Amino acid sequence: MGKVSKQINMRQIEILDTTLRDGEQTSGVSFAAQEKLSIARLLLEELRVDRIEIASARVSEGEFEAVKRVCEWAGKRGHLNKVEILGFLDNGISIKWIKKAGGKVANLLCKGSLKHCTQQLRKSPEEHIEAIRKEISFAKTNGLQVNIYLEDWSNGMLHSPEYVFQLVNALKNEPIERIMLPDTLGILNPYSSYDYCKSMINRYPEIRFDFHAHNDYDLAVANVYSAAKAGIQGIHCTINGLGERAGNAPLSSILAVLHDQLQTKTNIDERKVNQVSRVVESYSGVRIPSNKPVIGEHVFTQCAGVHADGDSKNNLYFNDLLPERFGRTREYALGKTSGKANIKKNLEALGIELDETSMKKVTERIIALGDKKEQVTQDDLPYIISDVLNHDSEDQKIHLLNYSLSLAQGLHPVAVIKIEIHGEQYEETATGDGQYDAFVKALRKIYKYQLKKTFPILINYTVDIPPGGRTDAFVQTVITWNFKGHTFKTRGLDADQTEAAIQATIKMLNQIEKIQDNISETV
Repeated sequence: MGKVSKQINMRQIEILDTTLRDGEQTSGVSFAAQEKLSIARLLLEELRVDRIEIASARVSEGEFEAVKRVCEWAGKRGHLNKVEILGFLDNGISIKWIKKAGGKVANLLCKGSLKHCTQQLRKSPEEHIEAIRKEISFAKTNGLQVNIYLEDWSNGMLHSPEYVFQLVNALKNEPIERIMLPDTLGILNPYSSYDYCKSMINRYPEIRFDFHAHNDYDLAVANVYSAAKAGIQGIHCTINGLGERAGNAPLSSILAVLHDQLQTKTNIDERKVNQVSRVVESYSGVRIPSNKPVIGEHVFTQCAGVHADGDSKNNLYFNDLLPERFGRTREYALGKTSGKANIKKNLEALGIELDETSMKKVTERIIALGDKKEQVTQDDLPYIISDVLNHDSEDQKIHLLNYSLSLAQGLHPVAVIKIEIHGEQYEETATGDGQYDAFVKALRKIYKYQLKKTFPILINYTVDIPPGGRTDAFVQTVITWNFKGHTFKTRGLDADQTEAAIQATIKMLNQIEKIQDNISETV
């Protein structure tokens, strides 16, 4: 009976996931519109997150279209009030943007420290308060709910608490749903997190507060623990800890801490955590460290023989973090210590939905890749989807018609290539230190001597395979380029590493055509 009573009295914590907004500020991460929609669906309908923050207003036309698609879907599914968009104090421009995109909740970015208020905005606290009130009034007039971010709140509490209290005193009677307390620069520790959050809660018991942690000192999860212990009602997080600089508090870890260490309750379905983490890993291109708690590849793998022996004797090496909770299974390492219907079923198992056009493209790509290896596995699918959706083959002005790569012992590799550029065909031969190096040198010769054009500089070259370490896995090659001051990445996916790199290079050549077109239009 005591255990039942404890469950009934557990305190509820609200979870806001900001993977699609703050998480997208991770260096090199940009989600395609279909990817944003897929992640939003996974967060709200699979994980059952309470709220999601999906974008910042006024970023770009592409972002507007992505937000519009998410809002349209959320409206049909009854989730629209759970979808939030960051807005700014800009005399109603952000509010109009959010409303036009179909959003219903605006998270207004205000200044939570005197330093930011006076030095960045160059306003007095009174002027800033008046601007906030004006923006809230405009949002409410346009039918939007409003939450308030106190940007740099942690530094505000450290250096100018009187300003923080002045601001909240002035806004506490405004029609605000929540005040959100971000550790914007990740300066807090578990002690200061507890003290500052407790101070806000004690002073303003009638206000709902969220806590938003950053991981600059690797203390984000510990700070979330302290904030929740102090009585904070809402916690912000991202999938896999994505976010600016060192990232945000990862959902997987804070769930374990909230549920096990604090015995608090959330609406999250833990069984879907690993599935969603893997999809976001593939879409973002940011790999999950193999030892990352809860979702790392090896965290439920026992290597030592003594551990395996103990597990067979009343689970002596188990703790409360059972892998089955998170949709995983325990493993014991051995070592020193198709058709459209089939594809659709595999996508459903991963919690991914695609529209008909995207489904057709993915199916065609899988059939083409299937000719190069015996089997395409579930682990391969997110990589294939990301490759297809991010690199549409339509309107390409450059096509690789043919190439030959030779490798012989004691001789430099040789590449012979034939390429079509704006309808004209070019052929060239070159040697290099490797097959891909020879291929690129042949391209450089075409661009330098035949086209009289600048060829981009290769900055970085990385190779990934889907999780699991299979030797027959597809290879994803990600190459970073710089062209006339523009830095960008292209990806290639194939069973062969060199072919994947060549695909990424041809995509790069088509990308710089767009860059040159944009430069010409600007001039």
